[in-house]
Parts: sequence; structure tokens; C-alpha cells
Amino acid sequence: MYDETTDNKLLLNTVQKFMEDEMYPHEDKVDKLGFVPEEIGKQIEDKSIELGLFAANLPEKYGGGGLDYSSMKIVEREYGKTSHALHSWVARPTEILLACNEDQKEEYLFPCIKGKKRELFALTEPDAGSDIMSMKSKAKLDGDDWVLNGSKHFISGPCLPDFAIVFAATGEDDTPKGKRKRITAFLVDVGLKGFNIQEGTKCISYKGYKNYQLSFNDVRLSKDKILGGEGNGLTMSGKWLGMGRIWVGATCCGKAERIFGLALDWASSRKQFGKAIGSFQATGFKLADMKMNLRAADLLVDDAIKKALKNEMSDEDAAIVKVYCSEMLNKVADDTVQIFGGMGLMEEMPIERLWRDSRLERIWDGTSEIQRHIITRSMLRPLGA
Repeated sequence: MYDETTDNKLLLNTVQKFMEDEMYPHEDKVDKLGFVPEEIGKQIEDKSIELGLFAANLPEKYGGGGLDYSSMKIVEREYGKTSHALHSWVARPTEILLACNEDQKEEYLFPCIKGKKRELFALTEPDAGSDIMSMKSKAKLDGDDWVLNGSKHFISGPCLPDFAIVFAATGEDDTPKGKRKRITAFLVDVGLKGFNIQEGTKCISYKGYKNYQLSFNDVRLSKDKILGGEGNGLTMSGKWLGMGRIWVGATCCGKAERIFGLALDWASSRKQFGKAIGSFQATGFKLADMKMNLRAADLLVDDAIKKALKNEMSDEDAAIVKVYCSEMLNKVADDTVQIFGGMGLMEEMPIERLWRDSRLERIWDGTSEIQRHIITRSMLRPLGA
């Protein structure tokens, strides 16, 4: 579902052709290998730079593609039809880097836009996933430097980064509800003494998309490594996470559309008892539900994007998109396996891979349970509950 403007049609055609040439041909190989060969990743990266898709989400004045949220929906929705392991090589640097000061822009923002550097967004910890206030990573002022200690995990990216945007507690603030950790974002270069980074455990979803474990042991950081000012980390991360959940919704819609197309083709060509299996209600009604739920999911994404363009999108809006679209995708994928029957679980078919990949969407960027908690809270708080 896209607005039928000339620019959007051109963008859609560009992205679709790019994926047909550079991503789809490598899906099976990457899934079997469990990693993206560097030459394939670099080929995707180079081609995306040539087409103007690299860093398309960042403003033109900084060298980015300058696409607004409506245009980025087209991009993210199409990318969702393939693996994160492949499309993540087309960098969309986190918008939190726009908080860089002038010197930081030269060292971090501009190189990321030009493809000279890669970043990781390092927020999640072993004991602090959705509960950010349980964060144990801390940075203490020692003379003119901050000393960082702690760890992060499930920090995902396509390849070893050049630096990480690391969130750590730098103190406590008094609030009407008691003391609250002051969260600050730091720009931490890979290679600094005391900063260890290694690949984490392997995931069965999006094989080849890496996750990293980071540890910090008395890592000394100068004050100019603070991003966006001390204590502003939570506000900045919240804004990024909100739009991140919208992009998860968009990618889920794209993947669901691809899976639905496979289910529809199979249901119309596969015959049992002399009829196409789609003509039987047990199968046909599944297809009807897929189409209805995908339409509803797309409309939810569009609604949230319209609000975001007016700076009116709330945490509740993002949570509704995230939970509905990810669960819609899982239902489409599971029903498609059922329609294919035994063949749906065979490695020779793409269905089992798309089914495995779909499962992760209900977990990362905030689980379905956390999204429902956000929605519940937004309803009850105004009523004093």
C-alpha cells in the first residue's frame, strides 16, 4: 500500500530492482552458511550507495538521502521481504546521531552517512531489556574523564562496527516518584582499552544477522564523547525506539505480503480431490483473513507515520503498530506453513525460512507483552490508575 505519486513509484521500482539483483539471489546461501560473505555484503553496500539508498533516512544537508517517513515506509516495507542479514548492509544510521555536536559530526555522523564507519546502538543488557531503569552499566566522572563499566548484549548489526552508542547511568535525579537513574549516551570507539566486543550466540531467525556482546572495564572517555548532553540518553533513545517500532511494523507488512503471495499461488495450483485447495473453506478462509489483517496492519503503519510527520505520534501509537503487525505476520506465516502442509517445513521451500525469520519480530524492539503494557498504561494513567 503506497501513495501513487510519481516519486513513490520510482522509489519503489528502484528498491524492488535492487533487491531482485542484490539480495534475493543470496537468501538461501546466507541462511545455510549462517553468515553473509563479506564480498556480498560490500557489494550490497556499494550498490546502495550508487543508487542513493544508503543513509536514505538522514537529511540531505548532511549528505543523506533526505527521505521523509512516508518514503522510508516504502523502503522499509520492501526490505522486510528479505532477511535483515542482507538488507542491514544498506545502512540507515540511527537518527540519534543527529544529536552530534559539530566536532562529533565530523568524526561520527558524516563517516556513517558516507559508508566509512558503522555504529551499534547499545542499550540492552542481560538484566535490562525492556526495563531500562534496571541498567547496570555506569559511568563515573574521574577528573576530566568519564570511566565506563558494564556490559551489553543482543546488540545487532551486519558487521563489526567502528563505534558504539552506549547508554549508561551517570547518576540519579530526584523525581516525584523517587530517585531515577540519569541515563547518558556515549560515543565509544572500538579498540579503546577496556572495551571488548565479540559475536554473541547464534539465532535461528535471520541467520547471518549478527548480534554482539559488549563489555566495558574502566573505559576512559573524554567529556566530548557524550552524545546530546549528560542525562538526555533516555529521551533520545525513546524517540528513536518509537520510530524503530514503526519500521518493524512496515517490514512485517512487507514480509507478510511476500508470504501471502506464496500461499495464494500454492492454494490456487495445488489440487486435492480434483479441486484447487484454495476453493475449500478451510484454506480459503485463511487466505481471506491474511488479506484483511495485512490491510489493517498497513493502515495502522500509515496512520502512525502521518502522526509522526506532524510530530504527534505517541508511545501508544508505536506500541499498537509493533504488536499488531508482528503478530499479524506470525499468523500469516504459520497459516502458510499449514496451507503448504509438509512441504512448508522442507528446506527446499522458502516457507520454513520465512516462518523462522518471522518469529523474532514479536520479541525484538520490545516484546508483544511490553507493547501491551505500554498500551494499557496509556489508557489507565489518565484515569489515575
